[in-house]
This record gives sequence, structure tokens and C-alpha cells, in this order.
Amino acid sequence: MKNLLLSISLCLLTFSGFTQEQEAPKNAWTKSGSLSLLFNQAAFNTQWQGGGTSNYAANLGLTCNANYKKDKITWDNRLVIEYGIASQKDQEFTRKTSDRFEFNSLVGKEIKKSLWHYSFFLNARTQLTSGYTFGEDTDGNEVRTENTKFLSPGYFQIGPGMLWKKNDNLKVNIAPATARLIIVDGIFTNVGQDQSNIDAFNESSYFGVKANQTSRFEFGAAIGAYGKFTLFKNVVMENTLNVYSNYLEDPQNIDVDYTMNLLMSVNKWITANVTFQSIYDDNAVKGFQIREALGIGITYGF
Repeated sequence: MKNLLLSISLCLLTFSGFTQEQEAPKNAWTKSGSLSLLFNQAAFNTQWQGGGTSNYAANLGLTCNANYKKDKITWDNRLVIEYGIASQKDQEFTRKTSDRFEFNSLVGKEIKKSLWHYSFFLNARTQLTSGYTFGEDTDGNEVRTENTKFLSPGYFQIGPGMLWKKNDNLKVNIAPATARLIIVDGIFTNVGQDQSNIDAFNESSYFGVKANQTSRFEFGAAIGAYGKFTLFKNVVMENTLNVYSNYLEDPQNIDVDYTMNLLMSVNKWITANVTFQSIYDDNAVKGFQIREALGIGITYGF
């Protein structure tokens, strides 16, 4: 929770710094952001016979955008923080429903008055708090085991490329020479010096990081696309797609991360939000990871 509060504070300070126009001409910066709190709850008393378990779920979302454009130079910055929890009456521990910290920065220089730009991008993402696997001990009590934490894993990508940008709401960046660094905490990869333990660990690895190591370097190609569309009055759909292929190992195993946010405004404050996310990363798990969330709550735009 301390990491979450610190990250939100840094976001607000960073966004405030981005929006200062002391060194840039008026209107060179465009900025926007939103803060949302979605909440779901159900309660049943002991006499209720229809079945059900009392539960609640809450999700906090913070997005900051700061984009610069002057002459042939464009510079887009976006910071996204999401954190959600859910709890059921018969569960000892709360569960996370979402946990995301991601920063993107993309600078481009226009090529001969076209929609194409020379570009350079930076992407950093991780989670804010520890993640757990859940089970039971020999007495049937619920137990949990930490398997992820802040910056474990942490992903960092940088690289030059070509940007096609129609406007702030529709763009695609192609970076065929992208360096990628994955970092993890050594407590998750430390298996000692026994070769059999090392070989067994390396069969699956920890987010691609091998036994007794804390990082993994990759070099490959990355594609990032962003599209935001108004479907109907008060209904906006936002799509984000990131694709990566590692030239150095199994380039055919392409990592895919797609997120769709559907925002439906009831009025200035009340919104309904549907989120769908699909991830394929065979360093993490051999299959698609799917997340879906639906909530109604308060959204403040700035």
C-alpha cells in the first residue's frame, strides 16, 4: 500500500511538472488525466436462504497524459496506475483484482510533412504490491505464498523506430531494434548451487530469468498501438496493443499484451467501466492470461 501511495504522489508531481509551460510556447503542451474509484459490494445475513457470500471489490485507477507538439517535434507521455482488491467473507486474505504501474514516453520527428515520424520510445512497467498463490495447510487453514512483488518482475524497453501518428488518439510505433531488460528479486531465483536444482528451475525459469540471476536482457522488435474512439454518445472505447519478439531466443514466441477499456458516462461524475486484458508471455505462463472487470463508480477528469 505504501508503494501505491508513493506512486500516486509521484504521478501527480510528474504530471504537474509536465504541464508547466515556462519553457515551452503557449499551447505546446496538451494534458489530461482521470482519477476513478469503482466499487462493487454484496451482503447477505445469516437467515438468507438463496445462496451467496458477502463480498466487496474496489478498484482505483489513475491516468496522466502530457503531450507536446511544436513544429516537427511530438512527445507523448502517459502514466497509468491501477490497483484493485476483492474480499469474500469466508476468505482469510483479500485478493488483488488488478495491479499495474506503467509509464510510456514516445518522442518523434515528423518526416516531410507526413503522418510518419522518426521515433524513440521508452516503456517501464511493473506492479505495486506483492502477489500471492493461495492454498491450504495440513489443517485446512488458508495460506498464501508470495510469488511477485514491486519490480519483480520489472520490464524496461527502449529503442528507435518509426511512428505513424494521425493524432493523440490514433498512433502506431514500430521499433525493430528494441532493447528489453527484465529484473527480478533474487529471493525468487535463489536455488543454491546444486546443479540438479538449477537445471530443474531453468526448465521453467522465473519470468525468463534463470536460476541465481536477477535480470534478463533481450533484443528484438516491438510494436505499440493506441486507439481511442467514441462509439456512441457518452461511450468511449480505448485500445492498447503491445507486441514483442525476442531475436535472441525463440523469436516465434511473440509476447502480446492487449487491453480494452470501455468507459460509459452516466453524468459528469458517475461512470461504468468495462476492462478486458489478454496477455501472452510464455516466460510467465504457457497460455493466455485473461482479466475482465466491470464496475460502476466515480470518475474525476482533469
